Amino acid sequence: MSTVVLLHAGIADSRMWQPQTVVLREAGYRVLAPDFRGFGQRVLEPAPFSHVRDVEELLDGPAVVIGSSLGGRVALELAVLRPELVERLVLIAPGFPDWEWSDETRAGWAEEEAAFERGDVEAAAEASLRLWVDGPRRPPEAVDPTMRSAVRTMVLRSYELQEPAWEAGAEEQAILDPPLGGRLGEIHCPTLVLVGDEDVADMQAIARHVVDCISGARLVNVPQTAHLPSLERADEVNAHVLVFLRES
Repeated sequence: MSTVVLLHAGIADSRMWQPQTVVLREAGYRVLAPDFRGFGQRVLEPAPFSHVRDVEELLDGPAVVIGSSLGGRVALELAVLRPELVERLVLIAPGFPDWEWSDETRAGWAEEEAAFERGDVEAAAEASLRLWVDGPRRPPEAVDPTMRSAVRTMVLRSYELQEPAWEAGAEEQAILDPPLGGRLGEIHCPTLVLVGDEDVADMQAIARHVVDCISGARLVNVPQTAHLPSLERADEVNAHVLVFLRES
């Protein structure tokens, strides 16, 4: 039985993968959907850690690795660090270290941070939702309210878990040396990249960059969705993923 590992976004936790978990298990795959440290049900200890090493420890052999946003960045790093563990790679709006972020994205982060620092976690979460779930061109009311509420719950949970740990010494350690930025060409496994057409311009540019740098990688633009197409357009994403996984 082939293993599929689902690595969640930084505005979510493992709950974001519920639409994929059911479909993949029905298709005969063994599915692992861990919470990163500081998300969902996993505590963030006040000590150095590595998301990549945590995922590496889960695997006892090659797997399909599917990563969204933060999870996409971790998936890319794992594919460089331990290529023998990654037989196929699906990246959904992957994060990318040392990217030159636009003023628009930086402004969204600044709004979230300012609200958080004044103790208004609801306003901070709303700023995050406007940036990532709504996207730059859609009003909140254009987004499914159930999905939007689910993401808000996951964002608030991450605030709850992470704030005391960061202040007490939690730190994600860089594992790759040299770093990921110049090493995408080392990835040779079949790779599919998806990005929502309502996502911020930075994420669309990163998706194109990743596809340009990984030999044979393919790009799919998912319509009518922003940063979390696996939730907002689950049926379409599932169809793309299943076709990709069944390719010889």
